Amino acid sequence: MAALCVVAAVLLRVFPPGPGSGPAGGRSAAGTGATAEPRVVRVTDTSSAPVRLRIPALGVSAGVLPLALDDGGTLDAPGFRHAMEVGWYAHGPRPGEPGPAVLVGHRDAPANPGTVPVVGGRDDIKNAVFAKLGRLRPGDLVEAELGDGRRVPFRVTSVDTYPTRAFPTELVYGPVPDPQLRLITCGGIIDARGHWDSNVVVSAAAVR
Repeated sequence: MAALCVVAAVLLRVFPPGPGSGPAGGRSAAGTGATAEPRVVRVTDTSSAPVRLRIPALGVSAGVLPLALDDGGTLDAPGFRHAMEVGWYAHGPRPGEPGPAVLVGHRDAPANPGTVPVVGGRDDIKNAVFAKLGRLRPGDLVEAELGDGRRVPFRVTSVDTYPTRAFPTELVYGPVPDPQLRLITCGGIIDARGHWDSNVVVSAAAVR
């Protein structure tokens, strides 16, 4: 069955909810790796919101879903039906604004979401949007396309893997003076509960 992915750290204490977006209905436990669809977020200023993420080195060109926090203060992840799309924390910085814009995506997902998986096997598993995220290297290009058509280029500065139980919240999500990205997915190994035990974090800085 699909390994459950937990995006570590409680974002609420780092990025308090701000203006410009808000819940528009729906509930989700996707932030804990469940198959539920994430809660819908309404973005008011769509011209500066990201709509597509491109990573040429990985062949990724993915739509972006604006997401919020679950009831535990952890970022919702896209539901498995949207495993080839990226989730963006819509209450945090936008790509091109000062601070770390946070985007998350699945590493793998059920090939047929909503159906019963193969018991004890992985025949029903497919690669998801960030399956190869850990292969990025410093200097690789990441490009965020905004709602008004602008493309904001970033260059990878680091690729790190952190155990979920010892995730460095402030280091990853804390304030920075310049525009940056944080791309996050699952990593490490699959534990006895069927969870990935770590997170892969790619950091990128805007190209001046």
